[in-house]
Amino acid sequence: MSANFSALAQSWADIWNGDLSLTDKTVHEDFVSHAAPLLGGPAQDSTGRDNLNMWVSGIRAAFPDMTFTIQVGPVVDGSFEVLRWHAQGTYAGGIPGASPEAVGRRVVFYGTDILRVVDGLIAEYWANADSLWFAQQLGFREVPPLG
Repeated sequence: MSANFSALAQSWADIWNGDLSLTDKTVHEDFVSHAAPLLGGPAQDSTGRDNLNMWVSGIRAAFPDMTFTIQVGPVVDGSFEVLRWHAQGTYAGGIPGASPEAVGRRVVFYGTDILRVVDGLIAEYWANADSLWFAQQLGFREVPPLG
């Protein structure tokens, strides 16, 4: 692992920790995200830095004190980096389907990110998180139907 990869991985975590000023220095302008919605459904691609910032801002609105910590990695294989992370934060509300009693609840979950690096910037992202545990902590009683 080179120092450059380590710095890039930390910048990625810092973006998710709310420092959106790092996006332009960390994420490629042609960025593509491949991620299943947190509460179910097939993977949906999202493109561009602005969409990433909106996604992060949405998470931060629901969990203003959310912190992401890298636990494993980055594991580097060619142009790919893999990170195992831990996230925790206090739910402030705003996620449809979550129990009203979940507001104020501390939520923890884990995930793995696969990052493809081009010219020293993150160009592509695959996310895997333990969404079921996340939903259970927020008091979801039903999985939304497909379609």
